[in-house]
Amino acid sequence: MWPYHPDLLAVPVPRYTSYPTAAEFGELAPEQTIAAIESADGDISLYVHIPFCEKICHYCGCNTAAAGKRQRMDAYMVALHHEIETVASLLPKTARVRRVSFGGGSPNAIDPIDFVRLMDHLTVHFHLADPILSIELDPRTMTDAWAGVISAIGFERASLGVQTFATHCQEAIGRVQSEDLIVRTVDWLRDAGVESLNFDLMYGLPGQNTDDLIDSMHRTRVLGADRVAVFGYAHVPHIVKRQSVIDAAALPGPRERFAMAQLAFSYFCTHGYAPVGFDHFAMPGRDPLARAALSGTLRRNFQGFTDDQAPVLIGLGSSAISCFPGLLSQNEKNAGRYRVLTGEGRLPIERGICRTAEDQIRGTLIEDVLCKGEAVIPPTLLAEAKAMIAPFSCRGLADITGDRLQITPDGLPYARTIAAQFDPWRKQSARRFSSAI
Repeated sequence: MWPYHPDLLAVPVPRYTSYPTAAEFGELAPEQTIAAIESADGDISLYVHIPFCEKICHYCGCNTAAAGKRQRMDAYMVALHHEIETVASLLPKTARVRRVSFGGGSPNAIDPIDFVRLMDHLTVHFHLADPILSIELDPRTMTDAWAGVISAIGFERASLGVQTFATHCQEAIGRVQSEDLIVRTVDWLRDAGVESLNFDLMYGLPGQNTDDLIDSMHRTRVLGADRVAVFGYAHVPHIVKRQSVIDAAALPGPRERFAMAQLAFSYFCTHGYAPVGFDHFAMPGRDPLARAALSGTLRRNFQGFTDDQAPVLIGLGSSAISCFPGLLSQNEKNAGRYRVLTGEGRLPIERGICRTAEDQIRGTLIEDVLCKGEAVIPPTLLAEAKAMIAPFSCRGLADITGDRLQITPDGLPYARTIAAQFDPWRKQSARRFSSAI
């Protein structure tokens, strides 16, 4: 069993899908992003954000809105096409798109024909070099027509927002979907040629107990998920207003959450999955994420853990984030302003941050801690590191030998907290993050 030290988990910390995190973004001139795009070379990746869902879940912190008004969705797709044209015109001809990921929201909230037109537009304007294609899907709005589109386009990877199979938990978070609905979606995707299928599950949900979690994990395994992400629900209604309808009194406490994370880790590791960090799991020999974790090539970006090695990720769509070695930039979140900017042929940049040499060093260290469980500490940070890690090393959770930091097996659930010790921004940020586990 993992040792439980509540004092080490008391301070909320970022998930570190970037460094610096989005909480530190500020005003950024669009010209800086233009220069970064113009200097991109070799393999790059694209992320396309579709900010619509058929139904909005109470827990969701994503930038998304209900897909009810056709005119609003049509206007957004026109704006997205404009942004594609603008970004593609800035990219050097030597840039090759090797991955395209679609997320949201739920990309399958839009009409399948509109999605085909979107894919055609990407194909016309970017140099797509036989890219790996992935998509996030909502089982509640999955259709036979959508399955046909996924097959025709050639998607290899898909992720389903399952969260939980427990009906009372589904009702509490506003995401009711029957097991039959999920089974049908899995069958459609497998028939369409999807080889890597991810299930998103959650622990720490209102009214959830360990039996509910075990049942959801068992059903996930039986349905043949190639990879599983088990997220702890982050209850931050002061940031995500829609969460205010969730009864905080019904949420499991910190110790119960810790036990659920331990249970998920034990379950999947004893049922054939390789751990990826402490809350992701993938099937060895069957899923590329497992191969990346086992080979030491695992990375982390705004989609979470990934086997993507491209140094540049360009985000398209409202609120989408782009990542360059020296720069992080985020698009305008407001749909109206996003449409105006893209319609004028301008990049819809709202904010971001330039990454200094120091940021890049610390970012690599944090990424290695989360992805590999160990990191080489630069000489300039070694003395600082030993002092910061002392509360963890004295309890057998981490160790520094020479210039190498290593997280012990007992320290795995403390990885984010350990990584946060190397983040000076965290001490300055007024924003409250999610629970460390």
